[in-house]
Amino acid sequence: MPAIAYTRGGAEYVPQYLTAIDAGKCIGCGRCFKVCGRGVMTLHGLTGDGQVVQPGSDEWDELEDEIIKKVMALIAPENCIGCGACARVCPSDCQSHAALS
Repeated sequence: MPAIAYTRGGAEYVPQYLTAIDAGKCIGCGRCFKVCGRGVMTLHGLTGDGQVVQPGSDEWDELEDEIIKKVMALIAPENCIGCGACARVCPSDCQSHAALS
């Protein structure tokens, strides 16, 4: 049975936690990052061969010329509270969410 949460008013809901971001669909707009106050995701680079590269890392310095676009990447899924705000603002439907079982 999925975990049940409650609103301030006492209404029940089932939190839907962010489980993945499809880098191929993500357009790197940052809307999800802006609505999430929990530090669950951040902007990363994506190379032509699909490698996701973290800004400021040694890989970033080595692969900077190969980065073809910037995308959101899941960095701290344990911080997600399952509110779904990121899914509501995403224009590219690149996120996967699931309830805890």
